[in-house]
Amino acid sequence: MAKTLVLTEKPSVAKDIARVLGCRKNGSGCIIGDKYIVTWALGHLVTLADPEAYDNKYKTWRMEDLPMLPKHMKLVVIGQTSKQFKAVSALLSSPEISNVVIATDAGREGELVARWIIQKANCRKPMQRLWISSQTDKAIKEGFASLKPSSQYDNLYRSAQCRAEADWLVGLNVSRALTCKHNAQLSAGRVQTPTLAMIVKREEEILKFRPKTFYTVKADFGGYSALYKDTHNQARFFDQAAAQKIADEIKGKRGILSEVKKVYRFKAPPAAYDLTELQRDANRKYGYSAKQTLSYMQSLYETHKLLTYPRTDSRYITKDVVATLPERLRAIAVGPYKELANAVLKMKPLSTKYIVNDAKVTDHHAIIPTEQYVDLNKLSREERHIYDLVVRRFIAVLSAPFEYDEVQVKITVGGYNFYTKGQTVKSAGWKAVYDSSLEDDDEEDSDISSQSLPALSQGAPAFVQNVRVSEGKTAPPARYTEATLLTAMENPTGQVDDGSLRDALKTAGGLGTPATRADIIEKLFDSFCVERRGREIYPTSKGKQLIEIVPAELRSAEMTAKWEQRLSLIANGKADDRRFIEEMRTYAASLVNDVRSGDAQYRHDNITREVCPECGKYLLEVNGKKGKMLICQDRECGYRKSISVVTNARCPECHKKLEMRGEGDKKTFFCVCGYREKLSDFEKRKESSGAGKRDVAGYMQKQAKERVASNPLADQLAKWMEENK
Repeated sequence: MAKTLVLTEKPSVAKDIARVLGCRKNGSGCIIGDKYIVTWALGHLVTLADPEAYDNKYKTWRMEDLPMLPKHMKLVVIGQTSKQFKAVSALLSSPEISNVVIATDAGREGELVARWIIQKANCRKPMQRLWISSQTDKAIKEGFASLKPSSQYDNLYRSAQCRAEADWLVGLNVSRALTCKHNAQLSAGRVQTPTLAMIVKREEEILKFRPKTFYTVKADFGGYSALYKDTHNQARFFDQAAAQKIADEIKGKRGILSEVKKVYRFKAPPAAYDLTELQRDANRKYGYSAKQTLSYMQSLYETHKLLTYPRTDSRYITKDVVATLPERLRAIAVGPYKELANAVLKMKPLSTKYIVNDAKVTDHHAIIPTEQYVDLNKLSREERHIYDLVVRRFIAVLSAPFEYDEVQVKITVGGYNFYTKGQTVKSAGWKAVYDSSLEDDDEEDSDISSQSLPALSQGAPAFVQNVRVSEGKTAPPARYTEATLLTAMENPTGQVDDGSLRDALKTAGGLGTPATRADIIEKLFDSFCVERRGREIYPTSKGKQLIEIVPAELRSAEMTAKWEQRLSLIANGKADDRRFIEEMRTYAASLVNDVRSGDAQYRHDNITREVCPECGKYLLEVNGKKGKMLICQDRECGYRKSISVVTNARCPECHKKLEMRGEGDKKTFFCVCGYREKLSDFEKRKESSGAGKRDVAGYMQKQAKERVASNPLADQLAKWMEENK
């Protein structure tokens, strides 16, 4: 009997689909059933070939061999996962298989994963597409009941392939040209370079900034205070004498409540989460990196089945999802969410005006809970944090608006106008969902905070009981955190002058995609172009120099805007994919010529006098994600050595995190306050306080795990090995 082969992207997804389809017998890289065989990739099993696959001369990096412009791009099997590719390829060519269902992630990259495997395996069997937004049993059953012809997604695949080939042509050629020209490990790309350029530009703005002293005049009227504003609604004086003159003239004077207005206001609930917004809030509230948030989100989606597809750029749902909302609310009505979810369920009809918008949903709707019942005790602390954010936002967007009366008051004293305001809450609405809301940081006027006001009537007298002139300084632009950098990547339109390109960039969702932004940011850290100091992101000398020497076109988001404009047309069948690639070949050649003819210089200003034990060149000192490192300046050598690690151990004097330096018996904790302690002494101190070597060993194990966990391929292999023991 002929069977259907289902190709998934990950082993965990394959396991779920196999269970729903009744496949229970383990095979070689697959799970077998009566009608279906389910197999999996491990992310990409096939990728574009490295340059040396086209010509042996590319094994050596030489400027004279550039640009590299192969006529036809080759696909190769990734060596680390070649065993699984052989298993999938054998199934695709097996006479037992009559047709194929593509069940990789429903998006541009997921389409590419499947099509490249199928192409490399030379499979021409009939194909269908499973397109679902969550991994619950219900969603899988409904998806298989409404499979689509794979041909409906051919243009999406062409778009994905164009993006991959263009990135190869531009990224590899420019990176090799920069590395050969300056004899340093340098890389560039259409997304990472403009992202780095934004960070460098912000640092330049901060360094150029010169603070200016300003003054404000605030009067106390007994029970409430008010701020002076001029006829242009400005509260700040840059002339201290002018501010003091007003304070002196109104001191002890009698004024009048010249205007008292009560204005009804309401704030609609915030939109549901897409991935970028979720990563922003997780960074602001918990300090999680974009990559960490995506990892926790993937676990909640794939392993626990509690949330819908994470890699979405939409903050709305479609009308057909509305019927499932009550079931989703009942599923989350546990623990701290029980009363909140039940309160929303009692509303008849359910309020969906702030979450339903078919026109604003692309491949996937917003991130919302599934119908799967949740056991909060099965979630890790980090998963619980992400789940809490999504569930509260989901309940909030289905709740009523926040309603209040705002009292706006103007007090006139001797011809000078002072302003204040207060509010009376009529209905907490969606704000009742939050104990301390991330949404409460949008105060309209930071100089006049809302306060509780006594009963006031227009025309009544007001006596100045006290007046003071306060001094302040203008603040420089804030450095990027991961949260604000994600916002800038999503909305980089300030880098683009052309109106149509700005629109294209906005439509495309900015620099990168929700799925790739986390990796782009991590790549900048891993290449030592930027570094973290607390939560702030600083460009390194390497990052600053790279922006100076890279071709000007690559520094702007304009190129991505042009690409995304064309890729969108290709995905919709309105542009020719091969013509786009020919243009990219020409463009890559021009960028290489720009680098070759440029007169910019690059120098290592972080070079040490310590010699690399592998190649004899001097090592560079860099700040890695976990501490300081020494790395070889020679790209082909790749030697790295950790010289210090920021630990979770706290200084007993100032309570800041300690840094560990040294090796073997010389390992010592250091603190910025000057405190030092040998690891052996630290262990003894912990033993005497009830903790011991086990705690230290546990910490060291955790550090090791974190280093391994930074490799997504290792994660997939580990999962696969665990499931196939």
